[in-house]
Amino acid sequence: MITEEIYKKYGEMGIDKKVLDFSMATEMNLKDRFAEIDQIAEYNQLKIIKAMQDNRLSDIHFAATTGYGYNDIGRDTLEQVYADVFNAEDALVRPQLMSGTHALAVALAGNLRPGDEILSPVGKPYDTLEGVIGITPSNGSLAEYGVTYKQVDLLPGGEFDWEGIRNAINPKTKLATIQRSKGYDSRPTLSVKSIGELIKFIKGIRPDIICMVDNCYGEFVETIEPTDVGADLCVGSLIKNPGGGLAPTGGYIVGRSKYVENASYRLSAPGLGKEVGATLGLNAPLFQGFFMAPTVVASAVKSAVFAANLYERLGYDVLPKGNDDRYDIIQAITLNSPEAVIAFCQGIQAAAPVDSYVTPEPWPMPGYTCDVIMAAGAFVQGSSIELSADAPIKPPYTVFFQGGLTWYHGKFGILMTLQKMYEKGLTDLDQ
Repeated sequence: MITEEIYKKYGEMGIDKKVLDFSMATEMNLKDRFAEIDQIAEYNQLKIIKAMQDNRLSDIHFAATTGYGYNDIGRDTLEQVYADVFNAEDALVRPQLMSGTHALAVALAGNLRPGDEILSPVGKPYDTLEGVIGITPSNGSLAEYGVTYKQVDLLPGGEFDWEGIRNAINPKTKLATIQRSKGYDSRPTLSVKSIGELIKFIKGIRPDIICMVDNCYGEFVETIEPTDVGADLCVGSLIKNPGGGLAPTGGYIVGRSKYVENASYRLSAPGLGKEVGATLGLNAPLFQGFFMAPTVVASAVKSAVFAANLYERLGYDVLPKGNDDRYDIIQAITLNSPEAVIAFCQGIQAAAPVDSYVTPEPWPMPGYTCDVIMAAGAFVQGSSIELSADAPIKPPYTVFFQGGLTWYHGKFGILMTLQKMYEKGLTDLDQ
């Protein structure tokens, strides 16, 4: 039961009783779903604990290194823990990897040479990767170094175009990049099982093609990862799922040893590779964030499921649907107008522990082709595992919501989005 004290506290936080009543009715129907999410988190938690125990993690591994970072046993142990959890041969886990896009760029540049071709069998990659590849002309892109690009769009229902993929593979094809999450697209997020089927198909045509998965937003949403089903490389950001909200920066690249090693030469310098890279005292939060990640991801998934069911009940199109299986932490909600998108994002910002007084507005953000609004009052700048929402200001006016270090904060954020829309007369609660 929701106590009178909780209602009073939400009222003090700016939530109207009508908004709260409507939302709580939705939450009451999600108990079984939330229990399933908790079981996935429990499994992944045990997987991480085992890897840390097997690698004899100790407080000595939290010590700082400076300068070149030679003999950083904490860094090396962290990378072995990642490799074990992802069932991979090797890992590169570094604060010097500044973002998911940077980690992907390092993995691509380290494993491609002039004359090679990238194939995306799942359609257009995320906007910020367009400059890396050279789809959008950019200084230093792979295209400028003679790497070509080909893509095969998904079929209208979101299925793989098997024949199109077969026809696109040619002697130049060196690497297939598979984006797990939807990005700013309307396609479904890919399950690990479906990624495995795609990799098996590609390898059946050309076993030497490197299959790389952009795993951003997907870690620990399921009990297996792409490296469990044949991915040669799996790449992500530490300020998303695997950092657990505690990693202040960083990215990871896990997979087959030779491909991880190639990436390390691009991150540092040819001939140096993984041997250099001081961790500057960051090992402890990177270990602890990884330890916390399954629980934090479960909170984010619960928040996404709650948002989907709430807004679906209000008549909005949502992806995934309220009852759909989840393969990442992102919830897309089509709000049909720029005013509703802005109100939603302003609600997320108003619910933040940091910068709650700030009012986000659309602006021409670098790397994007239209104005974008972003809401995130985060402890770590740009941390997508913390409660956040963003949207391109263009039809059909879809907002992308993700994160929540705790379920209770995620819930409050969604309540505040509905509050802002209700105040502005943009949605009807009488249904």
